[in-house]
Amino acid sequence: MENFKEPTSVTLGDNIMNQLNRKVNRRSFLMAASTAVAAGTLSIPTTQAASQGSSRKNGMKIKDLKIVVTTPGSNSGWNWIFVKIETDSGIYGWGEASLQEKDAGVIAELKSFKKFLIGQDPLRIEHIWTSLHRRVTWTGGPVTMSAISAIDLALWDIKGKAFGVPVYELLGGKVHDKIKMYANGWFKYGNSPEDFARAAKEVVGKGYKAMKLYPFPGVQVITPERLELGVARVQAVREAVGPHIEVGVDIRNALNIWGARRVAHKLEPMDIMFMEEPILYDNSTTLVELAREVRVPIAVGERLYTRWEFREILEKNAVDIIQPDICHAGGLSELKKIAAMAETYYVTLAPHNSNGPISTIASLHLDMMINNCFMQEYILRFEDRYNEMLTRPIEVIDGYCTPPEGPGWGVDLREDVIAKYPPKNYNPVSSGDVF
Repeated sequence: MENFKEPTSVTLGDNIMNQLNRKVNRRSFLMAASTAVAAGTLSIPTTQAASQGSSRKNGMKIKDLKIVVTTPGSNSGWNWIFVKIETDSGIYGWGEASLQEKDAGVIAELKSFKKFLIGQDPLRIEHIWTSLHRRVTWTGGPVTMSAISAIDLALWDIKGKAFGVPVYELLGGKVHDKIKMYANGWFKYGNSPEDFARAAKEVVGKGYKAMKLYPFPGVQVITPERLELGVARVQAVREAVGPHIEVGVDIRNALNIWGARRVAHKLEPMDIMFMEEPILYDNSTTLVELAREVRVPIAVGERLYTRWEFREILEKNAVDIIQPDICHAGGLSELKKIAAMAETYYVTLAPHNSNGPISTIASLHLDMMINNCFMQEYILRFEDRYNEMLTRPIEVIDGYCTPPEGPGWGVDLREDVIAKYPPKNYNPVSSGDVF
């Protein structure tokens, strides 16, 4: 990966520089500086190289958008979609638009947006985001927002490289030294409670202090047998890992409100971390009723897009934890705003992340700079593929992680490795009963 390291610079106006060059006295300089500060135009490059770097950024334009599709592996039912935005200065950035089973729609949207992007200034991220989202007749939804998210992420990578700093430094800097990760994708032995307990112990053995499982698969009307088996799985995991490991339960919208009430009641004694997506996501009123009736924390949000869709559940105080996806809800720009909204309601974020390596890295940059980060989801079964595709590995140490150090995301994708894993064709609609 090419590093774009530039000397630190402080912003000042041309009037300050002119007076410095003429070696004005201290009093004149301070008076001019005060004027420049009031006008919001400060500038003093600390070295000659800084001004050279500025010329590299000035006038930079987007020259191409490339779409790269690959498969995470044989045991996955979807592909990963990456976006590489290139500029005429040689700086490029990576984004991700992975959207399970919706490849064709996302790729078509990206190709359409490319027409607008060519020739744009990549540093005007907010302008580009708003143009893609608001300056069109039809907007919103998972396909459009995943395309916008990928573009947004790639632009932040470019901007970090252009200024020679990690992305999180561009939006306020770090408020955490490391991020607690919760493990997902660790089930590998079978479906019995004993199988779940065995695998959970191995996760703890790797240093993780939090994990999530899916103990209630099936249709929305739960049977007594399914309820009993699901509860037994959670109980087995809780007993295997002890009281100090956080255990989340993901329902995956698989229950109606009657079933969700029964499950929540059974889970209360197990002190779970959260009950994720207990019912379908498109009726916030019903979700509020459920959240007020049960005594387990409720988490939702992976199927919500933009701050406008999160507004209602936050205003109704419906949930304890929200889980926006950085590849689907609008990218880094939008998740930073969603996090700020949630903070005013004392709601925390555990960003959803079932996607590829750029999703994981970008989520970590977000987590580092928001006050209300709870934890970060991490898919263990993808870890080897992540690190094979990245120029630097993701390192989880004792259950915590930080993004790689360096400009932009601090890491790059290896296109030679990606080429080894061509995308696969998947059926976008699964058969079977839903209700």
